[in-house]
Amino acid sequence: MSSPEAWLVKVFWFGIISTTYFCCAQRPNIVFIIADDLGWNDVGFHDSEIETPNIDALAYDGIILNKYYVSPICSPTRSAIMTGRHPIHTGMQVYVIGGATPYGLPLSEITIAQHLQKLGYRRHLVGKWHLGFFTDAYLPMNRGFESHFGYYTGHEDYFDHESNDDQMWGLDFHRNGQTLWDVYGNFSTEMYTQEAERIIRSHNQSEPLFLVLAHQAVHAGNQPEPLEVPESYVERYTNKIKDVKRRMFAGMVSALDDSVGQVVKVLNETGLMKNTVLVFTTDNGGPTNGYDGNAACNWPLRGVKNTMWEGGVRGVGLISSPLLNGQSYVSENFFHVTDWLPTLYHAAGGDPTTLKNLDGLDLWDMLRKNGEQVRSEVLHNIDPVNKFASLRVGDYKLVMGKISVNDNGWYPPPQLSPKKNSDILKRSKVPIVVKCGPKPLNASYNCLPEVSPCLFHIPMDPCEYENIADVYPDIVKQMLQRLEEYNSTMIPPANKPVDPNANPALHGGDWKPWM
Repeated sequence: MSSPEAWLVKVFWFGIISTTYFCCAQRPNIVFIIADDLGWNDVGFHDSEIETPNIDALAYDGIILNKYYVSPICSPTRSAIMTGRHPIHTGMQVYVIGGATPYGLPLSEITIAQHLQKLGYRRHLVGKWHLGFFTDAYLPMNRGFESHFGYYTGHEDYFDHESNDDQMWGLDFHRNGQTLWDVYGNFSTEMYTQEAERIIRSHNQSEPLFLVLAHQAVHAGNQPEPLEVPESYVERYTNKIKDVKRRMFAGMVSALDDSVGQVVKVLNETGLMKNTVLVFTTDNGGPTNGYDGNAACNWPLRGVKNTMWEGGVRGVGLISSPLLNGQSYVSENFFHVTDWLPTLYHAAGGDPTTLKNLDGLDLWDMLRKNGEQVRSEVLHNIDPVNKFASLRVGDYKLVMGKISVNDNGWYPPPQLSPKKNSDILKRSKVPIVVKCGPKPLNASYNCLPEVSPCLFHIPMDPCEYENIADVYPDIVKQMLQRLEEYNSTMIPPANKPVDPNANPALHGGDWKPWM
């Protein structure tokens, strides 16, 4: 075995050579926290007006992934985390899995939980799944997790835990496949935190732990009041944020941040933290500009969730661990969401070269040594249904087709109360900010990707102001050829039409497998 966590001893028994692994150090615990719909400008270390001291502490003490890319919307990103494969290779490249649509992450795909199971990990999922549940085979318990506490669909109410999906209503809250009917009135973020704490405190430390905490926060809930959080969190921003929706959203983020702080506290109290790799990531860019009735912010990046603009695909991400040799730095190397599986598998003592058909790259040594960039390009997506695509190669990004509907602009946070010196002095670390330069007068219309491909030089133009396709036609041609190469490997989208038989009203009032 190539990892430092174990050595290989050959034991001779009655003339037969057997191979046994004796651990000289326990495999590291892995705690993977996913925020839902958290925007670029929604964390303190990106200079947000929202206070996230616990997330910031992890960021500054660990590695801030400043060139980190996710998929533009939920199910594709979660499929990439689970499989290390790009959504174009799992059929997850078009929108998200609806509550009543009978498909999911293909059963032929091996999840990170299944890979880690072979390395002796205990595996728990808390929170959101959103990778299919139309039959029992697609539930988390049958995809490598030994426990699941949370919900299956894409969104729900934070207090009554009902999901309005595909115009059908039903309770969506479960423990290990069994619906929980006694959770009404309990705030989701706090319930998930308590469950994560229970798992950590009861964990047998002779075995490594893999815990995925996939928060509902800060995704919008059901209409007409999609932003929900206890009033005590909102009160933190009474004199700081004037806009009512943004103030409510800020409270939701603060509840999420408190959860992260509590998880870290429990890891420290139990002694697990000293041998833990902790990841924090969003699943996509923030739904700003009124998307879903939410109030996230990607400023100063262009666009929103579910677009190919940087605001849709450039994600908040970090990794923190004592096993990173105490390093604290900002990584300017590419990191794609598919890279988590091979990277963490390596950190766990596995050999990533034995994992087949991955699109993700093993970046553990790069992170651990602050090494040279390994990944040179990122395919953002190819959507054959809605007819759009986007690719980043080196410094250049190509966008083409209907990459968004009405969310092509730049959306600053709503009006704030004036900053006080005390607010500014609260930050002991310098925030990581995106500097865009002057915005040209034609920024809103010099790129019409549905008419012809647009090209941007992201290091010089991170806010996608200047379409330079006409200046560099050879680069456009090369990137179109590269897209065609990706396209030739793509499998058809797995999407299925809504099945009315999924209606919870037909099955006792709760969302659950119906086929």
